[in-house]
Amino acid sequence: MFRVVIPARYASTRLPGKPLQILAGRTMLEWIWRNARASTASEVVIATDDARIVTVARSFGADVELTAEYHPSGTARIAEVVARRGWSPRSIVVNVQGDEPLLPSALIDQVANLLASDPGADMATLATALRDRAQFHDPAAVKLVTDIEGYALYFSRAPIPWPRDAAREAPPPACARRHIGLYAYQVAALARLVASQPAAAALEDIEKLEQLRALALGMRIRVADAAVLPGPDVNSAEDIAVVEALLRR
Repeated sequence: MFRVVIPARYASTRLPGKPLQILAGRTMLEWIWRNARASTASEVVIATDDARIVTVARSFGADVELTAEYHPSGTARIAEVVARRGWSPRSIVVNVQGDEPLLPSALIDQVANLLASDPGADMATLATALRDRAQFHDPAAVKLVTDIEGYALYFSRAPIPWPRDAAREAPPPACARRHIGLYAYQVAALARLVASQPAAAALEDIEKLEQLRALALGMRIRVADAAVLPGPDVNSAEDIAVVEALLRR
């Protein structure tokens, strides 16, 4: 059994009110919620800091929590919901991000089951092969490397692993993988992550990748290749037309 929390902020630097953008007749938030509801999660909760999102979420039948405004990340917002609801330390919660209207429900189930099947892991996430050279060099595409047992060694916006002797124009190495921003947490690990000291966030501050804090704390992050590929997410106004066309199909 696992639960899903969808953190949804109204404020966004590039696209204010992003969760309430209309895509193919529904808000982006409703598309995400419907996909999460199609998974086998026992509960799906929307966590927001804005009353407008609360109103819209309740209008389509969602379970929603109005959280504090000061949270620095969606992870911290999820932790507030977990604490309020008293979910047990060994239970699993999946963070479904609020800008992924094309995220297949199968991936939500996959990441939750990946964590549930590995008692030695604190978190789980997914990846996919990275074959495009431009994407390999794109800092918006997060790359990762794992050990031979499938646990994350590092995440980076830089091209990793970097082939020392290859020309810059060479294609990515066969083992290059792109991270998919979907996480399953043991509730106890989530609480430890948000309560950590600033020193644990040094790598996170450099790369702007929160999962590096978990690695700095010695947490084990299990990684698997995604069973299906997710569609593009929404980060800017330009992305809306692309995603809307895919939803209309």
